[in-house]
Amino acid sequence: MSPLRVEVTVVCCVLVVLGALPFSSDAQLDPSFYRDTCPNVHSIVREVIRNVSKSDPRMLASLIRLHFHDCFVQGCDGSILLNNTATIESEQQALPNNNSIRGLDVVNQIKTAVESACPDVVSCADILALATEISSVLAQGPDWKVPLGRRDSLTANRTLANQNLPAPFFNLTQLKAAFAVQGLNTTDLVALSGAHTFGRAQCSFFSDRLYNFSNTGNPDPTLNTTYLQTLRTTCPNGGPNNLANFDPTTPDTFDKNYYSNLLVNKGLLQSDQELFSTTGADTIDIVNRFSSNQTLFFENFKASMIKMGNIRVLTGSQGQIRKQCNFVNGNSAGLATLATKESSEDGMVSSI
Repeated sequence: MSPLRVEVTVVCCVLVVLGALPFSSDAQLDPSFYRDTCPNVHSIVREVIRNVSKSDPRMLASLIRLHFHDCFVQGCDGSILLNNTATIESEQQALPNNNSIRGLDVVNQIKTAVESACPDVVSCADILALATEISSVLAQGPDWKVPLGRRDSLTANRTLANQNLPAPFFNLTQLKAAFAVQGLNTTDLVALSGAHTFGRAQCSFFSDRLYNFSNTGNPDPTLNTTYLQTLRTTCPNGGPNNLANFDPTTPDTFDKNYYSNLLVNKGLLQSDQELFSTTGADTIDIVNRFSSNQTLFFENFKASMIKMGNIRVLTGSQGQIRKQCNFVNGNSAGLATLATKESSEDGMVSSI
């Protein structure tokens, strides 16, 4: 999703989902993949993220978004982590990512710690998948067994990043189409959008809703009027590109409040509110169910995250296990060219 954001909590005994969402679409991925080669990988990744989140709680949402922005381009292959080189045009400068994505330095910290314990074993793509589940749990969201065994790409694709990530101004038809390209259905769309239950977005991604929606010179009519005034205070017309919470009630907690906010027209992005305010849409019933049943939301979120994490993965002898996540093995020339410049803001350039 072009300007985007995403996130998760714990489970229940009965799996109640709105659609048949498989545990794993690729039999080669297995939660126990590193059981013999790197048995402590989960705890190593968790410790780094836990320490970082103490001083930067927003990082949990940022890491989840990083995984989304990776998977929606050429699959969950760690391509978003690659820097510019003579032969690679980094996805980090694509419009949905430039001055927006955060967490690249944290992924590097994790990779260093993992390499110290298990050299040349764990892929950067798997680190992103693990970081997503761990970030969900640390934000009081659901946990799940992460299928592992991905390998890292040798390439990146900035063109696809610009093309595939849904924009924050997408209508429901456009959102469904962007998800369908990835093999994701309407339930996946609504469930994964729930990651916007925490994190922040830059004013530039929704300011048109506040002042000049669809070039009408008026605010978005679906926007709650009280919420409109609150957002205008945070984002004055022509003012600085500040940050606004996706969820004004529990901004750093992964819960079902994202859906409750949509019911009262308090979706931050147009692409959020479209799920509930599009007349006659089949997404309305799903939003209603998730807003009244957090367990149902969590179970569907977990299933959809696993499904998304299987998009066009590299396995077996495909790709490689990068020694450093910024560049392919044997080519570190691009490491300094990007200098892992990250936005100091939790910008979202996509609708996930």
